[in-house]
Amino acid sequence: MILFLDFDGVLHPDEAYLVKGRPVLRAEGALFMWAPLLVGALKNYPGVQIVLSTSWARELRFTRARSFLPPELQQRVIGATWNSRMASNDYGDFYTRNRNTWWDRATRYQQIRRYVDRAQLVSWLAIDDAPEGWADADRARLIQTDPQQGLGDPAAIVRLQGLLESAVRQTQPQRMQTPCRGGEK
Repeated sequence: MILFLDFDGVLHPDEAYLVKGRPVLRAEGALFMWAPLLVGALKNYPGVQIVLSTSWARELRFTRARSFLPPELQQRVIGATWNSRMASNDYGDFYTRNRNTWWDRATRYQQIRRYVDRAQLVSWLAIDDAPEGWADADRARLIQTDPQQGLGDPAAIVRLQGLLESAVRQTQPQRMQTPCRGGEK
């Protein structure tokens, strides 16, 4: 199971900005204040891996973006929807600040869907505060958070846990019941 994870509006309010290359939260609270809630929600699901679907992976690069997460989440992170090759132009030149890429024009859903299709994922969910552009066929995979409450909203955690439990039930083999034969009265 893959969990696509946004940061802003999910792990802290959607008011994080880069100031001199460092993320700063311009709202009450702290950066990643709701990350422990995600750690708790995933505790019973050791097979869940995380793919970063956040602009932090582009702005700060993958390794640095991942480093902001608690260790329990860092060890689950296997990739990101953004990678530096996406900043290349048609001639293969690398521009780290090229803002005219497909990724920059795509909705979060399109970014996630591209990753899903390329990796041929079957079992996946996404936590995000941006519901724009989600296809009806995949909308049930989205745990949509309120940009100001993120995972601090108990309803978001309940939805996440429900979808995780449902996914586990679907992947477990069904036990066959065999009828009892003879000797019983």
